Amino acid sequence: MPWEKSFDESEVIDKAMHVFWQKGYMATSISDLTAATGIQRGSLYNAFSGKQELFLRSLQKYDREQRCVLLKRLEAIDDPLKAISVLFDAIVQQSMEDPQKKGCFLINTSLTLSEHDDEAQALVSTALKEFTQFFARQIKLGQQREQIPVTVPVRATARALFALVVGIRVMGRGGFDKPALHQVAKQALRLVS
Repeated sequence: MPWEKSFDESEVIDKAMHVFWQKGYMATSISDLTAATGIQRGSLYNAFSGKQELFLRSLQKYDREQRCVLLKRLEAIDDPLKAISVLFDAIVQQSMEDPQKKGCFLINTSLTLSEHDDEAQALVSTALKEFTQFFARQIKLGQQREQIPVTVPVRATARALFALVVGIRVMGRGGFDKPALHQVAKQALRLVS
C-alpha cells in the first residue's frame, strides 16, 4: 500500500523553519524536528527525504516570506533615503521584538555556509547579493534625484550598508540593546548623506 501524507506539508515546513532558524542546521536533530512538527521520523523521511531537504525547503520559505516580501515593500517606497531608513528601523525593531533572539535565518546560515550543500549555498548567496543590489539601486536613484551625493561610491557603499545589516542582525542576537543598534542604523544613513 502506498504511503499517504496525513499532515499539511506547508505547516511542517513552517515549524521546521523555526527550529532551524533558532538552532542552526548542525545543532538541529531529527528528534528536534519530529518534536516540533508532530510527525514521526519515517513520515519525515518519506515526505522530505531527510533533514537536508527539510532545511532547504525551510530556508526557501523564509527567503520567500521574509526577505522577498521586505524588499518588495521597500522597493515600493518612492524615496530612496526613506526606503533605506525604513529598512534599518525594521531590522532594529525585529531584533528587539524577537524574544528568542534568532536574528536572520539567511545571515545565520551564511555564517556556516561551508557546512551546507550547493543548493543551500546558492540560495543564500543569491539572497545576500540581491539585498546588496537593493542598496545599489537606492543609491543610484538617490543620486539621480540629487538626494545622495554623486561622490558616494555605489558598489562599495551598497556593500557597507549590507555589512551594517549583518552587524545589526548579529549584534541583536547578543547583548546589545536598542540604543546600540540604533547607533549602527544611524551610521548607515550617514554613508548616504
